[in-house]
Amino acid sequence: MTGAIPRYSALALLRARLSGGGFWSPLWTGRKLKDAYDVVVVGAGGHGLATAYHLARDHGLKVAVLERRLVGYGNVGRNTTIVRSNYLLPENHYFYEDSLRRWETLSKDLNYNVMYSPRGVLDLALSDGDMQDMARRGNAMRLAGIDAELLDLPALERFCPELEPRRQRRFPIFGGMVQRRGGTVRHDAVAWGYARAATAHGVDIIEDCDVQGLRTAAGVATGVETSRGYVKADRVLFATAGHTGMIGTMLGMPLPIETHLLQAMVTEPIKPMVNTVIIYVYPGHGEVYVLQSDKGGLVMGGFLDGFPSYTREGQWSRLENVVEGTVAVLPRAAGVKIVRQWAGTNDMTMDGSPIIDRLRHDNVFLNAGWCYGGFKTIPASGAACATLVATGTAPDLIKPFKLSRFQTGHLLDERGGGPFPVRL
Repeated sequence: MTGAIPRYSALALLRARLSGGGFWSPLWTGRKLKDAYDVVVVGAGGHGLATAYHLARDHGLKVAVLERRLVGYGNVGRNTTIVRSNYLLPENHYFYEDSLRRWETLSKDLNYNVMYSPRGVLDLALSDGDMQDMARRGNAMRLAGIDAELLDLPALERFCPELEPRRQRRFPIFGGMVQRRGGTVRHDAVAWGYARAATAHGVDIIEDCDVQGLRTAAGVATGVETSRGYVKADRVLFATAGHTGMIGTMLGMPLPIETHLLQAMVTEPIKPMVNTVIIYVYPGHGEVYVLQSDKGGLVMGGFLDGFPSYTREGQWSRLENVVEGTVAVLPRAAGVKIVRQWAGTNDMTMDGSPIIDRLRHDNVFLNAGWCYGGFKTIPASGAACATLVATGTAPDLIKPFKLSRFQTGHLLDERGGGPFPVRL
């Protein structure tokens, strides 16, 4: 049913429950791969699905999304679900703010609950220097119309009493900065919501379909070679977060990207302890961020593991650093059992910002290099990238993310934003 997302009455939902689920029909599985499309999107992660959705809904194009494994199997399902727009540089904070505004209405837009939770994102300051850096970043955000609040100790105690900020610590807490509209979104719901909505607008999502090459003629791409045969395409978009280096190798074009592991972990469910997302840099150990999931588990993460890899097997030393940093800021978390650990593969550019641009051919496009920010930017990236692919013209929002900046030296040196001090 192209162009409309199915809606079910309460009676229909009750009937489905009593019938043991036989009422439901698959939403995107079972699609047949056609011979030709207006656009072929390689990768059914968040960015690929969101771009396909907007290509079909906003531009009326016939789109296929080709995925080597399953919808949601990659990085869109391997992250800590944080969304925010607390960046310093205008090229980044306007883009991330566009995405945060879209998160606020995405459940309604997709008719699918993505569980956006504006619980706030709190950066902690452990020195006067940290407070000055946060004031600078917060002022830049406020001048751009983005919410940011600098918190002294009394204000921090009111916002997050569970921190006990005046408690004696090895590294005392001086204050912090909060973006109250920041928070979390359920990652698998994002993948399923976009897949469902894209399918309703006529997008073919083909799982278990490995793209093995790009066929060209007269300097333009004509289609892709896949494990299911050749598919013609007027335009091709590669959105394979974590494996973009392989795309560059396949096309014979080295890219300014390294793939690194970023791991996270979750504890057993416990009673409510943390009412916000806490981020800080633990001296000598690196960044730590912690939040509590809807199930009650403490979700924790930190810096990259520090070496290029595609394995998704994080190293124990990083896990130890993250746990130590979490207990340092939340002593009551000591003794809680870790039940699961995972790692995602991050495409890291040298300036911490993405690449959304053409790739070698006028009708081949790349959406990659998201570093730490890939999940946060799915809604904005999907809309803007779809405009670029459909019209050939990049919206102002993504013009700074051209691949050529690495040749000309116009880098966006923000190291992925977050709590890091930036001194230009």
